[in-house]
Parts: sequence; C-alpha cells; structure tokens
Amino acid sequence: MPMLLKISIRDIFKNSRRSMITILAIALGFAAINLFQGYVNNTYARLINAAIQGEGLGHLTVYKKGFTTEGKLQPEKYMFSGKEIESISGLVRKMPEVKLITPRLDISGIISNGKSSTIFIAQGLVPEDDLIIRGDIVKLSPVEGELLSGNESSGALISSGLAKMLNLNLGDNAVLLSNTLDGMANALDIKIRGIFNTGRSATNDKVLLLSYRHAQDLYDTMSADRLVLLLNSERDTNPVMAHLKASLKEAGYEVEIKLWYELSDFYRQVKSMFDMIFTFIFSIVFVIVIMSVINTMSMSVMERTREIGTMRALGFKKNSIKALFSIEGALLGLWGSVLGLVFFAAFYSIIQAAHVTYIPPAASIPVALEIDVLPLSMIKNLSFMAFLSAAAAFFPARKASRMRIIDALGHV
Repeated sequence: MPMLLKISIRDIFKNSRRSMITILAIALGFAAINLFQGYVNNTYARLINAAIQGEGLGHLTVYKKGFTTEGKLQPEKYMFSGKEIESISGLVRKMPEVKLITPRLDISGIISNGKSSTIFIAQGLVPEDDLIIRGDIVKLSPVEGELLSGNESSGALISSGLAKMLNLNLGDNAVLLSNTLDGMANALDIKIRGIFNTGRSATNDKVLLLSYRHAQDLYDTMSADRLVLLLNSERDTNPVMAHLKASLKEAGYEVEIKLWYELSDFYRQVKSMFDMIFTFIFSIVFVIVIMSVINTMSMSVMERTREIGTMRALGFKKNSIKALFSIEGALLGLWGSVLGLVFFAAFYSIIQAAHVTYIPPAASIPVALEIDVLPLSMIKNLSFMAFLSAAAAFFPARKASRMRIIDALGHV
C-alpha cells in the first residue's frame, strides 16, 4: 500500500469522531440523492405511460402538412381522405415496430339536453384501438358506466363537469350541434354510456369521447385529421419516425409527424418541475458535502501543522502534501458513499414494506410509491462523491502545502 494512502487512513482513524460525522453527512446525502433519483426515474416512466396511453397520444401522430398551423381555419384542406388513410395505414403496417395505427377526428360544437346547452370539444376514436393504446392505465382512471363500444355508434363518454352542468346521467340522451365541413348545420343524437374525469378543471366541463364513425357523421365526412401510431417499444420512436418520414415522402405524401412528448404539455410541465426539484436537492447535498469535507480538512490542517512541517523537513514535496489531503477527502467521500448504499437499502426496504400510496394527477385511485434501483447511477454518484470530496479537500491542502517549514514546526 502506498505510503500516502497509509498515512491518510491513519489520520482518518486518528480523528475518528470528526471523520465519522463527515462520513455520515456524505452517506445521508448520497442516500437522499439516490432515493429521489429513483423516485424521479419511476415518475418519469409513469408520466411517459400517462402521455402515451393515458392521453391516448400513442408514440407518433401523423398530420397532413400544414394541419398544425392552418388546420383549425380550413380543416377540410388538411385532413386525410378515406383513400389516403387506407394507403398510409398499409405502408405503416409493414413496419414490424408498429403495433397499431388508428385514425382520429376532433370535433366541436354545442351540446344540448333539450333545456340548456353549452359548448363541447370531442375526440372521435376507434373504440377497439383506443383500448389497445390505453392498456392497463385504464384501471387508474375508471369510467363510471361503460366504455365506448364499436357495436353502438351513438354511445358517448362525457366528462363529469359537463355532465353535472347539463344534469346528464348514464343512459340519458343529448344532442350535438355543429357545422359540417361544407358549412351546413348538422345535429346528432348521442346516448351517455359513461362518465369520466379528465383530471383537469380546464377541460372537465367540455370534453366528450365519441366513436370515430359517429364523429364523422356529425362533420359529414369520411376523413380524419390525424393518424396515431402505437409502437412495440418507446425506444423505437425516433428510428420509426425517420423511416416513416422517408417512406411517406417516397409514396408522395407531405406529412408532419409529431412525437408524443411534443403533444403532451402535461408531461413537459411536470418533467420540468421535477428536474428543477432534483437540481435543488442535489445542490443542497453538494453544499453539505463540500462544507463538511472542507471543515474536516481545515481542522485537520490546523491540528497537524507541526506534523506537516516535520514531513516537509523530511523531504515531502508540496504536491505530496496536496495529494495526502486529497486522498483523505476522497476516502471520506468513498466510505461515506458506501455507507450511503447501506442507508439507501434500509430506507428503500422501509418504504417498500410500508406500502405507501398516493393519488397522482388525472388518476382516481391510489398507486404505490415506487422507487427504482439504478445501479449505474449509483456507481456514477459514488464516483462523483469521491471526486467531489477530493476536490473539496484541495483548498485546505493548498494552504498546508504553502506553509514555510520553520513556521509550521514552530506552530502552537
């Protein structure tokens, strides 16, 4: 074992109480970072599922070029015709990474219960395809009543705020009023088959879900405003997007393809919030570790001034003194991180055993608080803590190395 390492270990144990306090501070900080990082990672995974499945966005959404900018003003010019839908779907289904492609049509207008009326926005979707896209996440936001069925085209799901506003209950009838794409007035009867909560006050008093064919009937069209793709894996999103763009361009289609996170404001906002929280927590731990190591090393320098003078008199170079204290700092960071792994395991086991639950946004039933174990991140954090502690020890080490030998030997 190199001499400097031996001396560093000896000095750490020589001041065992102070060293243990520093190691504990590093350990708790290390455990806190990894626990929160595991929680954030799990939360991000759930947010991705909430966007792709819960919001029904799928992984990719294909629009006709210009729809996102001009589509609301002239929707009929930027919609896929029935023939185009069939042709594009045929191309997409040849891609093994694609699990499903389904058309969607957004509509809006006025909904009436016969006595009063208000505005609505609705999404026309293929019920069977929507169930595949939503998967198990449907269980987190159960519908009061029934889900949409392809066997009953007039069935509709209504948001709870809108149902309350119009005093509509399960089994009641309502009328949708809107203009067709040609500008003619049109009306459509619907039967309330289910009531759901959107999870957002801004939309919970406006939203309807209809079958795709019924939405087409209201607009008197066979077109769709977009095609939604569900992939077998989220990792395939970018490669499939690039391949799809090239294939559709070669086939003569001018399209815009949006990624799921480009369409999910909720995901971007929540992710931004958690990124800020994690940065804040990491900054606090960073300061605690830095100050703890600097404090420990500074006190060590003061107590060992005569020892440093003796070492210099025996021929130790300034760089050797710096290396000595840096090694001590690195060892404190390394041992603190290893102890932090033990704390992490203990806290993780307690959380798992406690079965802590909470209700996330847009869900109506509790979900378990889960923390992901991220071995690679732990190794990176451990290495960073050791490096950070060594860097923090540099400042008192530099002070120690600059002392004149005669002054250090005479220090009281």
